[in-house]
Amino acid sequence: MLKCTKFQWQQPKNGMILSSAFNLHCGSSPNGLKETVKSNLPKKEHVSGFLKRKWALRIPDTKINQIMISKDDFQQGGEYLGNLSFLNNPQPSMGDHMTKNNQQQPSFYVVRDDLLHPLVNGNKARKLDALLPLLEDSSVTDVVTCGGCQSAHAAAVAVSCAERGLKSHLLLRGEQPATLTGYNLISTLYGNVSYVPRSLYARREEMLLKHAHTVAGNDGLVFSLADLEASLFSHGCGEHSSHVDSLTKRSKKVAIINEGAGDAAALLGVVRLVEYLSQDHLFGKDQQLKIIIDAGTGTTAVGVGIGAVCLGLPWEVTAVMLADTIDGYQKKEESLISEFRRCFTLHLGEQMLTGLEPGLVHWVERSSPRKFGNILKGEVEICRKIAQDTGILLDPVYTLAAWELATQLGQEESAEVVMLHTGGTLGMFGLAQRYKSYFEIC
Repeated sequence: MLKCTKFQWQQPKNGMILSSAFNLHCGSSPNGLKETVKSNLPKKEHVSGFLKRKWALRIPDTKINQIMISKDDFQQGGEYLGNLSFLNNPQPSMGDHMTKNNQQQPSFYVVRDDLLHPLVNGNKARKLDALLPLLEDSSVTDVVTCGGCQSAHAAAVAVSCAERGLKSHLLLRGEQPATLTGYNLISTLYGNVSYVPRSLYARREEMLLKHAHTVAGNDGLVFSLADLEASLFSHGCGEHSSHVDSLTKRSKKVAIINEGAGDAAALLGVVRLVEYLSQDHLFGKDQQLKIIIDAGTGTTAVGVGIGAVCLGLPWEVTAVMLADTIDGYQKKEESLISEFRRCFTLHLGEQMLTGLEPGLVHWVERSSPRKFGNILKGEVEICRKIAQDTGILLDPVYTLAAWELATQLGQEESAEVVMLHTGGTLGMFGLAQRYKSYFEIC
């Protein structure tokens, strides 16, 4: 029988944490990042040089589908998707032929990141794209992160760590379910799961730090991702690197990944995706796009916005708010941009980051707002209809919210509408457990 521990507070003993005071930014990085402050290269080449580092994904490529919308007694309101038909074009015209060939019928595009990996897909794979090599290059032994009971992020971390011989420690909010299923089952199979009372989870930063110290033990080291990024940039700068290396040989090295990988280093994988999509044979650099993303922590939406600014793209990023208020998302955006600037300004240059200010993302309410994690009657049936029409599986909590907005804008906007499929479809198993009556489909 699978067993999981209940979370208990333990004060850190002699475990050490290296603060971002070591953020020296001198020398060169083993990931291949170059100091390009004085470069006169165009933005595209400038960013491409910056992104020459190790990645978890061998290539950034992803499939792009075009969804054709057929109006059938279209009605405004929360259930209007049931009055529409969808047709999937798996090989749409792109590049120079995109606008000319795609004006015959209302449509939008779907970036199929849900197909990247059977268990680690969508924006989870993109955010881990830069983080995993960072953990390996830093000789990390253990990773601590957190999420909800059905967290796709926690499961992705567990699977990715196991594939690389690292131990993952997952703090999941709430109580262990009677039957393990979906991402909760994956997390339990691949990682070390502890269930945390909601009252303690509300102070998640403190919770993560204390648990990381418990894992590290008396002689271990505890790092944030910013610490690891800084130590790699300062490699060869003298005392710090040699001190860390000597300690690492005789102790655990524990890295903390924030909830949903809401860290500046995770943004790099999303910027890499933006660079890929902006190639001339795909969406190009001049085409006006409206990018639609469902927002959990909001990290992916901010990453797309940063990528668009750094590459000088005329893209408008809209995120459907699912787990927080607009004030919370705006504060998260401000925090991530500030951290990104602090970590990478030296390597990109201040001129490259012109325009990188809060306001990159347009945060909007879902068409039918509800408490996070809840689904409404009829939404499972809509997901089923879309799956049968297009072969694309959505979930009612996250990706259906983005599909709803993409469908609406695809019929109204002159600019091309692009939905980023953030994966997470294994969450349907957990929903089927909670909402049994909604899944009684004949």
